Amino acid sequence: MYRVTIDKDACEGIFACLVRDDRFVESDDGLADFDTAAAETYRTGDDSVIAELDDDRIADARQAAAACPPGAITVEEVEAVTETDDEVDRQGDCEGSSGAETADERSEEAVCR
Repeated sequence: MYRVTIDKDACEGIFACLVRDDRFVESDDGLADFDTAAAETYRTGDDSVIAELDDDRIADARQAAAACPPGAITVEEVEAVTETDDEVDRQGDCEGSSGAETADERSEEAVCR
């Protein structure tokens, strides 16, 4: 899995990325964006676009980032977190709970049960 981030403050609308990777598109504001249909997850805000992908096209994304004159695009590998892993982590926080001495500790322990 990998993450593509477009810094909208740095993007100058040159669109060299579109030539290297067809998943990059022009947004309504005239800046680079990412095709939402191509991303596993997609978030956008005032200053950035973040798309997470799980495919074999990381080289295309890296070529698009390298072609960006202002360097507005970053590509980084990330580890996928599954719901099962998250559930296990949350359950692990509660295992072995005992000996709560304060009201806050007892309250936290009750939430875990």
